[in-house]
Amino acid sequence: MITIKNADAILKMAEAGKIVGLVHDKLKEIIEPGISLLELDNQAEKLILKLGAKPSFKGYGGFPATICASVDEQVIHGIPSKRILRDGEIVSIDVGAFYLGYHGDAAFTAAVGTISEEKARWIEITERSFYEGFKMAKAGNRLGDISHSIEKVVLDAGYFVVKEFVGHGIGRELHEDPSVPNYGPPGRGPLLEPGMTLAIEPMVNMGTESIIILDDGWTVITKDKKPSAHYENTILITESAPVILTKGDVND
Repeated sequence: MITIKNADAILKMAEAGKIVGLVHDKLKEIIEPGISLLELDNQAEKLILKLGAKPSFKGYGGFPATICASVDEQVIHGIPSKRILRDGEIVSIDVGAFYLGYHGDAAFTAAVGTISEEKARWIEITERSFYEGFKMAKAGNRLGDISHSIEKVVLDAGYFVVKEFVGHGIGRELHEDPSVPNYGPPGRGPLLEPGMTLAIEPMVNMGTESIIILDDGWTVITKDKKPSAHYENTILITESAPVILTKGDVND
């Protein structure tokens, strides 16, 4: 975990985050019915390399691609393939970039063409849960304050958070301590301090919270085959308000 006193590290984290944000912007522009997951992966890798970074995920633990692309009932860690996206589906894209020794990591869920009102509401709830947790990422609060705020939004809306997979610290390593659950009571866990960099990432299931890991060892799906949404940003805790690092215009 880096500290805010290391200004150079913060700048590198911010640049890594900006690269991730720019990749998100690019992929959001081209996600439409008829495009393949493999094409999304190729476009992401080209842009990451062009911007002077390396894909964080490719080769990580043996993962074979630059992005995770998870469609409908796939929760996370979907491996890009020749699969063609179809109208009415949703796709969750998770991107990591490694820049001058530091990582950025963020995810979003996008509609493919026209989706149902229920799917649109549930994607919005997933994003809202992130932002409610983000509001609690203040120095002096506890990690559990983030977790509880996320869970409350999701449960109040009638959906379920995935508990087996959580957010995490991030910096020189893609995954660092502490773990950042999307559930639990407030007022517990590590004290939040300026300089902490966290990847907060609610994964929200439309149906049951139960999941299954497929035989490829990576792809996680919902047990009831109902869809799942994912939203993530890398954030920095400061002396005042927290800052989202994984936005394309972070340095503008």
